[in-house]
Amino acid sequence: MMPATKRKVAIVTGGGSGLGLAIAEKFVQEGIQVIIAGRNEERLHAAQQQLGPLCKAITIDVTHLSAIPAFVQSIIHQYGTIDILVNNAGTNMKKDFTAVTDDEFQQIILTNLTAVFTMSREVVKQMQLQKSGCIIHISSMAAQYGLPKVIAYSASKTAIDGMTRAMAVELSPQGIRVNAIAPGFIYSDMTAKALNSDPERKAKVFGRTPMGTMGQPVDIAEAAYFLTSDAAKFITGVVLPVDGGNSIGF
Repeated sequence: MMPATKRKVAIVTGGGSGLGLAIAEKFVQEGIQVIIAGRNEERLHAAQQQLGPLCKAITIDVTHLSAIPAFVQSIIHQYGTIDILVNNAGTNMKKDFTAVTDDEFQQIILTNLTAVFTMSREVVKQMQLQKSGCIIHISSMAAQYGLPKVIAYSASKTAIDGMTRAMAVELSPQGIRVNAIAPGFIYSDMTAKALNSDPERKAKVFGRTPMGTMGQPVDIAEAAYFLTSDAAKFITGVVLPVDGGNSIGF
């Protein structure tokens, strides 16, 4: 274990479950101090207990934009640095295009895009002082190609890809790398149940995935760690598909 004074500090939003939890677990295994943030206090507490002393849970709803600056400052006050930000928190809604209300569309954009911008902006202020840092956005296959009935989600994730490139060009000269990960079909109880109940969709998923299987949360975690490590020190502005080839499958 490296001395606490030299230990990197990471924020993982939506870190209480799913991909966020897998990323937080990988970071902890690598000796990184991780702050997991999310709305569900009970879930965050369980994750903190699971991950141990290198994990701290802070309850915050990222859609409450006005709360984000104080949240970031509290981490800087306690740890003196923020080396890594993983913008993983997000939401989705499956609904016919014409049935989506203005409020529903705006809520998805608020969670998946505006909150990512606000969190990144506040963290970047500290990273600029350090002249170093790494930011990872979680994108989606919905930004790679058209998916029906997820119009707001698709719009938000496509914007994330554009924001990744724009941030990278502006911030990389200051020592701040910005990349994104676009997960493919990743195993969870929810995705397994959804595919098993829809044989046609399941066949389509595996039929266009060259590796012929679903990914695991650890696959995303390993990619995230790589992008934040010195092994990726010359990589910025990329949107990395971790999808078994799904995005290039026929």
